[in-house]
Amino acid sequence: MTKAEIIDAVHEQIGGYSKKESADIVEAVFEEMKDVLARGEKIKISGFGNFVVRAKRARTGRNPQTGEPIPISARRVLTFKPSQILKARLNPHRAAARAAAAKSDAQGSGPQSAAEA
Repeated sequence: MTKAEIIDAVHEQIGGYSKKESADIVEAVFEEMKDVLARGEKIKISGFGNFVVRAKRARTGRNPQTGEPIPISARRVLTFKPSQILKARLNPHRAAARAAAAKSDAQGSGPQSAAEA
């Protein structure tokens, strides 16, 4: 999905805003997110996930063709950790299996204990 598609979706789903106003809203959200991340702060979006800036230390890597050591400088990287809600939506079969396992555990037909094995 591109930024233009996000703008179109905001325009269609929210309504009441012109396409330009929708573009300004989306742009403002992204600018604020960039500013927060540039300051090294975390962004937590409930039901979606967390964006976190991590500091990576300098290290020595290897050229895969020659095996020669190459210094890799310290840097900051952006990581995203999806929420449990997003994970469940992406993998509904796993959520259903987890729910079935929890139900069977509650009924006492869960995994055997070490004494029963």
